[in-house]
Parts: sequence; C-alpha cells; structure tokens
Amino acid sequence: MSLRSSDLLLDARNVELLRLLCGDPRMAISELARKVGMSAPATRERIRRLEEGQLIKGYRLDLDPRALGFPVAAFVRIRPMPGKLPKISELAQRMPQVTECHRVTGEDCFILKIHFESLDGLDRILDQFLAFGQTTTSLVQSTPVPPRGLPLPGERRR
Repeated sequence: MSLRSSDLLLDARNVELLRLLCGDPRMAISELARKVGMSAPATRERIRRLEEGQLIKGYRLDLDPRALGFPVAAFVRIRPMPGKLPKISELAQRMPQVTECHRVTGEDCFILKIHFESLDGLDRILDQFLAFGQTTTSLVQSTPVPPRGLPLPGERRR
C-alpha cells in the first residue's frame, strides 16, 4: 500500500530520518537506526517508504561548478517565438551547461540557469536559443543563499 507524503510526515520518526538524511545523505543505515531508536531493517524499510512516497526523490552529489571549470553562471529568461516553445525545452535538455530549466508564467516562458567556462562562451550558447526566441541574461555575481532544502514539519520559519 502506497502512503501519501502528507501521511508519512505525520510520523515523528520519519521526520527525524529526513532531518538526519538532509544533514548527511551518506549516513549509514546502522547509524540512522541508532539515532532514531529503531532496528536497521525497520529503518531501511522506512526510508524505502519515504522514497516511494516521493519525499526522497534520489540522492544528488553537489559539485562545485568553479572546480569543474565553469566559474561564470547566468540566469537566462527566454520569450519564445510563436510555435517554438517545445524547441527551447528540447535544446535546454541537450545542453549540459544548463543545470536548471523552469517553465514560468509571464511574458518570458522559461528561466534557465547556465554555467560557462568564460564570458566568451555566453554568445555561443545564447545564439542557439536566439533561433527560437528572445533572451534576457543576468550574470550571477554572488550567491548569498545557496540551494537548500525546505523546512521539515516542526521547523517552519515565519
């Protein structure tokens, strides 16, 4: 039986498992089990249910783009030409430098986060999108709030 994510969040141990995994996604099952006061098999089963309930959607490795040779980042808004909307998402999916692509409301239909080796690479990438619409680019100067998870139940900020 598949539980809804809202049902899974009613259990304090599930929330604690999520809190621990957010802090250290590589924590061993045995250590997680010890910290929540459960057996390792029971803990493993709870994690499986949290994954099935889509509360845990996989595990990601957060690599530093600068260390990989991509020190420049930009957000690009794209306003597609008529009939070209699907072409933009197809192109974004094929480009490894595009790390995020969001379909949004408003005059611009897409917001992309793109990483570059240098400013010289900006034109090469933007030119490909310009074939399908108008772009507006904002270079990232700094990131005072890096990507982070949302608060878990009991941690809601006001």
